[in-house]
Amino acid sequence: MLAVPLVLKTYEIIGNELALQWQDGSESYVSLRDLRLACPCALCAGERDLLGREYRQPRELTEQSFILKKCQLVGGYALQPAWGDGHNTGIYSFAYLKSLGGTET
Repeated sequence: MLAVPLVLKTYEIIGNELALQWQDGSESYVSLRDLRLACPCALCAGERDLLGREYRQPRELTEQSFILKKCQLVGGYALQPAWGDGHNTGIYSFAYLKSLGGTET
């Protein structure tokens, strides 16, 4: 049995949340704070070398770090947010976004 691909129909910044509407009709809501804290980029989440050692840069987040300026679609599989502090290297797959947010049908 083939898995049905997760398709994002639309998204919108509403107050302090990112609202996502999926093609299957469900909706997800992720707080901007949680979204930024879950950034999957190597700078924020760290990265591992061949021996499994993790490298992570210390990061200082400010109020601007949690202001979402815009999001851009990456292909048909992810969103890339641009934050108020200039950070924009995180690419959030649709599956990762869905796992972060509470879902309503």
